[in-house]
Amino acid sequence: MSQAVKARPRVLILGAVEDSLEPVIEELQPHCELVVAEDVPDALRRLRDETFRGVCVLSRDMAPAGFLLEVGGVLAKLPDGVALLDVDGRIVWSNARLAELAGTNRSLAGVEFFEAFQNPEIIGPDFAPLHTALALGTPAVTTFKRGDKVFLELDASPIDQAEDGLPEYLLIVVRDRSKEVLQRHKLNAIYQAGLELGDLQPQEISDLSEEDRVELLKHKILQFTKDLLEFETVEIRLLNRDTGELKPLLSVGMQPEASHRVLFASSEKNGVTGFVAATGRSYLCEDTSRDSLFLPGAFDTKSSLTVPLILHDETLGTFNVESPRTGAFSQDDLQFLELFCREVAIALNTLDLLAAEKASTAAESAQQLAADTACPTDEVLNDAAWLLAQPSTSPEAAERLLRIVNQVRGVCRSIHGTGEQLVDGPKPADGDRAALIGKRVLIVDAEADNRKAGHQLLGPHGSIVETARSAEEALLMLKAFTYDVIIADIRLPDMSGSQMFAKIRDRGDLTPIILMAGFGYDASHSLVRGRQMGMKFAIFKPFRREQLVNAVEQSVNPKAEPAAATMPA
Repeated sequence: MSQAVKARPRVLILGAVEDSLEPVIEELQPHCELVVAEDVPDALRRLRDETFRGVCVLSRDMAPAGFLLEVGGVLAKLPDGVALLDVDGRIVWSNARLAELAGTNRSLAGVEFFEAFQNPEIIGPDFAPLHTALALGTPAVTTFKRGDKVFLELDASPIDQAEDGLPEYLLIVVRDRSKEVLQRHKLNAIYQAGLELGDLQPQEISDLSEEDRVELLKHKILQFTKDLLEFETVEIRLLNRDTGELKPLLSVGMQPEASHRVLFASSEKNGVTGFVAATGRSYLCEDTSRDSLFLPGAFDTKSSLTVPLILHDETLGTFNVESPRTGAFSQDDLQFLELFCREVAIALNTLDLLAAEKASTAAESAQQLAADTACPTDEVLNDAAWLLAQPSTSPEAAERLLRIVNQVRGVCRSIHGTGEQLVDGPKPADGDRAALIGKRVLIVDAEADNRKAGHQLLGPHGSIVETARSAEEALLMLKAFTYDVIIADIRLPDMSGSQMFAKIRDRGDLTPIILMAGFGYDASHSLVRGRQMGMKFAIFKPFRREQLVNAVEQSVNPKAEPAAATMPA
């Protein structure tokens, strides 16, 4: 047998041989082994089971588009996987892209379709797309998952070839949707991460120190950065608004000299981090060796991505990630990190607000404690003053009583001081009242609510308030202790306000006295008598903060201009 006969190629003939083409066929026969297919299904079976060098389509009407495309080599170059399945779901023919999507380089002919993809997880909406397309004769679409990160969309369309109109084949198109699905999953994960980062409830941090609260937030940020964004080298810096310095908050994988480097929010001489903080714009450094802004951070860094932490158009700091690979970060990475950084900025702001709220709550608690302990403390001082006035009290006992008084007053000052420290010093609602700081005020009133109100209104201004329930208690207090101003009700249980005023002046005590009265008739004419004895101010109950504070301030500092009108006596 000659070499030419052995090498004669096999050609598949598809379609009816018309009379006009018979001479062409006769001329080809000596040169090719011609195999005539009865119909399209027969041609497909032969293509699956036998080897041919070519296909000759003689009838355009009988030639499916797939044959024409395949003859031209177009199907092999499509970005989508394409296959033809029989009614049993086995692959009759497929292009090379389908094998790539299935993660194999072997031929898929004769393999059941989903077995070719290692029996993947079908996500839906159609959980039996091949059966749907064959049974209903309509296209079916679904999504399935191969492995952890490959998401594929399947489009199955029936091809009617039988005389009864029932499908004999399915045309399958498989598209890779991994990028879209993973991006959607990552966006959802970033949203959930933001919810968790911001879920720092007051009860969660109430028992934590400021340092512990920061550590809690750092732990959560680092966890999401590694698990969600898959970044290993991270540096977060926070901007000091007063100095412009970028102080390190979190540093993982950075060299020590980089972590301790002093940086400022400046577009020059402060690296990429300073540039991002100054401009509020993200910066993608694809090759650190060619970027003049880059300052070495992690060991052998080849690329970096830096994003500003922005809240309400205000830059709070920067978030920097680095990689030992050139061009390791894409625009998608930049967008995901920007979204994540928005959540980080919100969490940082929430932490600041909660810390401020905690301090405010603690200050309010301290002020409430001061108010609640004020009247019982005053009773201790009243009793001490009474004991000091007794002839039977020995000098040793008097000395001990004075020590007790000083200790009680020290406790009161400590409670007030704690509240002031938690709100960064005394901050009265109606401006600066420096003249009241340290001034000792004695309030004389039978009503406990009025005595307590005196503590609450004057205490925040730095005044030292002590109270008495009657004129007798007040006179004993004045004998034992000294005060800068006295505020007395005109109706006391044991005498009128003017009578107490006269007794104080009879002792030669010139301490300023403010009389207070309810609106109504002054039967004892205490206000008139008080004015005759030199009283400068009177106030009326229920008194307002401004009225009380102004009267006390002008009494202890006569040259002070009143912050608002005060009722003269």
